[in-house]
Amino acid sequence: MLTSKAKYALRAMIDLAAQAGAGPRNPVFIADIAQRQDIPRRFLENILLELRKHGLVVSHRGKAGGYALARTPDLITFADVIRAIDGPVALTPCTSRTAYQRCEDCRDEALCAIRRTMLHVRDASAKILEATTLASAAGVEDAQAPARAVKSGS
Repeated sequence: MLTSKAKYALRAMIDLAAQAGAGPRNPVFIADIAQRQDIPRRFLENILLELRKHGLVVSHRGKAGGYALARTPDLITFADVIRAIDGPVALTPCTSRTAYQRCEDCRDEALCAIRRTMLHVRDASAKILEATTLASAAGVEDAQAPARAVKSGS
């Protein structure tokens, strides 16, 4: 299940994409994101620090400072954000592309029905998450599209 932290990270990143439009580097104040997306400011600060560590946002200091996307919104996917916050999108360690580990209790991976099924789940989930960009989620896929933030109710 997607953690609250990852959900908040996605909402904050979609907000940054909406504010940036087609450009990647318009700094936005944390307080503004927190208010628009109803995210506790302290929690958002920690999330943005983690996203910065993973190269998804950049911070700008000073009076006109804040956070901005490190790349254009069409080059950052939901998978990028989720992996930065929650780690691999795979449900089992033996099916992860980015953090593979053999399951300790597995006798034979080649014959494991659980692994085969979880590989299909991982592939389907990853395909959707890797195809969904912040630009498409924020409705800024091209310069003509209106910028709008998305606030999830669930």
